[in-house]
Amino acid sequence: MLKKIIYIVAILALIAFTVFKLKSNKETTENRVYQYDEEKPISVQAIPVIASDSQSEYTFSGVFEANRESKLSADLQGKVTAVFVEMGSVVQKGQPLVQLDNTLLKLQLQSVEIQIQGLEADVSRYEVLAAADAIQGVQLEKAILGLKTANVQKATLEEQIQKTTIRAPFNGIVTAKLTEEGAFAAPGVPLLQLTDILNLKFVVNVPDNEVSKFHEAQICQVSIDVYPGLLLSGKVAMVGSKANMGNSYPVHLALKNTDDLKIKSGMFGKVTVKTDANNHRISIPASAMVGTSLQPQVYVVKNGRAVLQNITVTGRVNDKVIVQEGVSEGDKIVTTGFINLFDGAKITIN
Repeated sequence: MLKKIIYIVAILALIAFTVFKLKSNKETTENRVYQYDEEKPISVQAIPVIASDSQSEYTFSGVFEANRESKLSADLQGKVTAVFVEMGSVVQKGQPLVQLDNTLLKLQLQSVEIQIQGLEADVSRYEVLAAADAIQGVQLEKAILGLKTANVQKATLEEQIQKTTIRAPFNGIVTAKLTEEGAFAAPGVPLLQLTDILNLKFVVNVPDNEVSKFHEAQICQVSIDVYPGLLLSGKVAMVGSKANMGNSYPVHLALKNTDDLKIKSGMFGKVTVKTDANNHRISIPASAMVGTSLQPQVYVVKNGRAVLQNITVTGRVNDKVIVQEGVSEGDKIVTTGFINLFDGAKITIN
């Protein structure tokens, strides 16, 4: 019985010691943990909100595309006897590019020309005889019809001979050579690809709420990502009337390439659009914003405290945002010191 009592006392003593130790550890831990004082002023920097007259600038990314691109094929079938250009050749409109064999067509043309000479002689002779009533008038009529038919045959052969020479339909650069001398050409089979990068299109896809910033014949500055110091002047040639899969509208700007054709189809760039008139508006540093992109907020200084305020942003210019609602001219907003800042916190302004 005594032994049992000793065991019980030992267990109770162990429990008491454990409780004491846990309580002591808790107090030690609480003393070591930093207790944040919400009434302690937080040091921040703040600036006054100012409305000013300034011109809006908006930047949109896009891609350069060739003004025109075409795969050239022959209208007639035949053997390729000559290719006058290579990949990368700069060609002018009307310049011969590929020659097809036209030997048989030229021989046929010579035969028709001989026929025409004979028929012209017949017509001249029959006109004299018909005037003297030496022959019937129908013979003269047949000779005249035969001469007209031969002239049509001649014109047809001349047109076919012209089509054996494939010429450049516009100024451009040969970007693909798909045939060689000795190959066989047929209608619809590409022989060359011609690309016009002397003139370019710059294509941007603009959200529906921004498309009104563009209008036809508008002049805009276009920069090239790989050539930071190079600026080109582009004219708006088309503003899309139908949204694409991304629910944005295509806008095309026409512009000329550099003299040395630095800009290639597929390069990326940016177009800058400026508003037509100056606007009196409020702009604040973008770094002063907190919250989310759907609901931007700023801390407004009121009676020595930082008050969280919802704002409405309508645009961005460089490192500033345009605020339509939420703050007024003369308000002070916090720009730095957000680490421990919360709505209603006491602050001191540096």
